[in-house]
Amino acid sequence: MKADLIVGLQWGDEGKGKMVDLLAQKYDFVVRYQGGHNAGHTIVIDGDKYALHLMPSGVLNPKAKNIIGNGVVVFPEQIIKEIKQFDNMQDRLFISSKAHLILDYHIEIDKAKEAAKGDKAIGTTGRGIGPCYSDKISRNGLRVGELKDPQKLMRKIEEHYIANKDLFKTLGLDAPNYEAIRAKIEHFKSELEGYITDTTALIYKTIEEDKKMLLEGAQGTLLDIDHGTYPYVTSSSTVAAGACIGTGLSPKDIGTVTGIIKAYCTRVGNGPFPTEDFGADGDRLAEKGHEFGTTTGRKRRCGWFDAVAGKFAARINGCDDLAVMKLDVLDGLKEIKICVAYEIDGKTVTDFPDELGLVKPVYETLPGWEKSEGARKWEELPKNAQQYLLKIEKLVGVKVSMVSTSPDRNDTIVL
Repeated sequence: MKADLIVGLQWGDEGKGKMVDLLAQKYDFVVRYQGGHNAGHTIVIDGDKYALHLMPSGVLNPKAKNIIGNGVVVFPEQIIKEIKQFDNMQDRLFISSKAHLILDYHIEIDKAKEAAKGDKAIGTTGRGIGPCYSDKISRNGLRVGELKDPQKLMRKIEEHYIANKDLFKTLGLDAPNYEAIRAKIEHFKSELEGYITDTTALIYKTIEEDKKMLLEGAQGTLLDIDHGTYPYVTSSSTVAAGACIGTGLSPKDIGTVTGIIKAYCTRVGNGPFPTEDFGADGDRLAEKGHEFGTTTGRKRRCGWFDAVAGKFAARINGCDDLAVMKLDVLDGLKEIKICVAYEIDGKTVTDFPDELGLVKPVYETLPGWEKSEGARKWEELPKNAQQYLLKIEKLVGVKVSMVSTSPDRNDTIVL
């Protein structure tokens, strides 16, 4: 049995949570493989809304087991809060002993560094993700498994501060309150120790036993640390290949790769966004699409579908099919634009460039439609909506297999 994978193809917020929740009904395990609580998945079932930040989206299937892989950075207070939303998570949630810990000082460093950058700020969520991954890469990180020995972990925290006291001072941060940290560490141990697991071994066992596994990431391809719009990116590998790093699976273990793509584009924070609409249409998309961050509450920048970026993202992830989300948000527009190429220095290009801020979008305009909201069959879609989806399929070069026509789990067309 191979592990199937869901990956976002834009700047995050594509609607992965709904798709994972929908598909998780037929999987035994759902695995989150990267990112931290800077991401948020919103799931709506029969009008009830659930916001998840660390918990895998399979949690709403009582039969599915959920794994937080080694590639995730874990803020203990957040996962404890999410665990308490649900009953009987013991034996349903497993947290990698090799996942790294975000502590309060990571968050303080993140906010202070961002503030110091002024108008050159990245636009991070200020959740401590970058500093935690920095510690991991510099081999100074703290891992979840170390919660089992609070005394040893405290010594490492004290040593970390001593080695970095000049940084704390420069950023205007106070020395840590070790007694307060120690109390929190003891609390984290008592709450989380029963979930800490060698998840790599568990994942191998799951594969060997032919159980069905679904892998989910956070953010989106264009925020990938290597392949995104650097430096306006996140600190982890958001592409499909990151699933191997963040779980211990090999590339041979990956099955179907489904790319999640919104019917238009959004972006949170700073960075280039060629198809951003600064007029009434952009405002309309934001309002109708409820484009406010699940994690931060920040309004998302909105614009038209970018097929150049979509094709690049589908290729780098090796997508087998596409799920197009929020088609209904486009309902009522008389005309809808699609970016089919870029113009750079007077030349038309269809490759995704390193310097995205230098491009101008080249648009094709398609006729709009009145209502797709709530459609559950292809035949129920207006003709122009069908043509729009077929145009996306042609430009991106990957077949559309699912279409979401409202936030509700059941309003989904499966092709």
